[in-house]
Formats: sequence, structure tokens, C-alpha cells
Amino acid sequence: MTIQKQKTRNRWFRRLLRIMIVLIGLFIIACFIFDHYVQFRKSDKELKKVFAEKNLDATINYYTTHDRTLRYASSGDDSLPTLLMLHGSPGSISYYAARFADTAIRNHFKVYAVDRPGYGYSGFGDPEPSIQKQSEMIRPILDSLNKAKHPIIIMGGSYGSSVACRLAMDHPELVDGLVLTGPSLGPGMETYLWFTHIVEHASIRWFIPRLFKSANTEKVYHRKELEKMLPYWKNIRVPVIYLQGEKDNIIDTSNAGFARQQLVNVPYLDIKFIKGREHRLAQFEWPTIRESIMRVYQMAKK
Repeated sequence: MTIQKQKTRNRWFRRLLRIMIVLIGLFIIACFIFDHYVQFRKSDKELKKVFAEKNLDATINYYTTHDRTLRYASSGDDSLPTLLMLHGSPGSISYYAARFADTAIRNHFKVYAVDRPGYGYSGFGDPEPSIQKQSEMIRPILDSLNKAKHPIIIMGGSYGSSVACRLAMDHPELVDGLVLTGPSLGPGMETYLWFTHIVEHASIRWFIPRLFKSANTEKVYHRKELEKMLPYWKNIRVPVIYLQGEKDNIIDTSNAGFARQQLVNVPYLDIKFIKGREHRLAQFEWPTIRESIMRVYQMAKK
């Protein structure tokens, strides 16, 4: 190779390197901008405005457990049975805020929704990978903080369904029925993106938007956490309704077979695939979810 060719090659290499550095810099800046503007959460002030517009007597509270501070909202008369809603990943209370105003729900339940650890205003961007620990962090809403009235129905969406099931396994005295939407139950029966494990590396994680830090960490540990739950499915002895989009592009529909295989002691199990739907059922199929909640409630109160 001549000296001139070597110089030309080095010049192009330096240009390429500069372009790569600029692109990486722009990507990092874009991540910080995204982190600021896309959080899938509403502040207390914003939530109170939503509740006021719908003429709801809802309150927003914080509590400390396991060295963490969690936020939750509640609405309804203390004498009513209980509905606890657990969001997926990512998500927050704001995902279900409008559902507090549903007439059928308001007439039958004291309703609770919680920002799971790492989301909303429960340590945003600081996730808790253990499903069992998440369950224990959320449990006080039903007993020590509010002494919720039975029947207690838990509606969990996506990752929230894993936490709901863990609650039912570990604290059967607190759960009378489950409604699971787009549920992730079987180890490994979900979509994993090629960069999922790469994002967890410290050299990359520092600039990833906080919303996705929480979601990615949960995804990385989810399989092992679900494997830990395998011995305890027999502990669930309450009515269960399982809803999933037939075109779910995140949670494999084989989870339905896993549910049939594992939920051997439940008195009632209804598995329904919703035609044409993908994963986000809470956004598009609330009437179906509401009907399922009411059906489980009717069975639980007998």
C-alpha cells in the first residue's frame, strides 16, 4: 500500500470515527430528552385534576415499606368490596385513572391502583426485579394500611398479572378472585428483544430513559422470577379469568396452556382470546375487562 493510499484510508477512518461519535452523542441526547417527556405517569396534581373532572372522591397516598416509598390512589366507600388494579410494564396509576369513574365499578367496589416499584412516583427508574418482593410491597394496601373488605378482586395487566398471582399464592387470605389481562405467567413465554441484556450493562444503562430502565430490568429477570413461582401455583384457589389478544405480539399465547396446566385447584378458570387484538387490552377492551371483574366478583361473594 502506497503512502498516499494509507493517508487516504486514515482520513476516511477519522471521518467515520467522528461521525460515529456525533451519532452516539445525538442518541444519548435523544435519550435524555425522551426521559424528560415520555414517562407514562401523571403527577399528584394532574391525577387530582382527572379525578375532579370526573367528580370522584379519590385520594392519593404514599407509604413506606421495605425501604421504598410507593404511591397509590383509592376511591369509593370503605364498606364496599375491594378491587386492586396492577399495571404492566411500563405503566403507572395514570394507566387506570379514568377507570375509577366507571359506574359499574364505582357502585360495587372500593378501588385501588398502585404505582409498582420503579414506575410512576414509586421510585421512578429504580425497579424491583423480585416479583415476590413486589408482592410484599403492595400487600399493605390490602391489610395494614386499609384493611380492605372482602371479596377482594385483583386485576393485573401483563407484568402486573405476575404480581397479582404471587399475591394470591403467598396470601390466599387476601385474594378472592383474579382477572388477568395479557398475562405473563410461564417462564420464557414472552418476547425478548436482542438488546434486552445489553441495556443492563452499566456502560449503557446510565443514559437509558428511566421508564425503560425499569421495564428492561423486569424483563431481564422475569424468567427466573417466574421459575421461582412454579412450586406455588397449586396455592391459588380462587376464580380466575384470563384474557389475551389472539394476536398478542409481546406475551406468547402459550401462556394460556401454562395456566390450564398450573391452575389445578381453582374453582373456575375461563380463558378467552380476543379476536384481532394484540397486547394492550386495558386500553381497548375495558368493557370486556369490566364484565370479567363483575363475573369474578359474583362468584367470589358466594
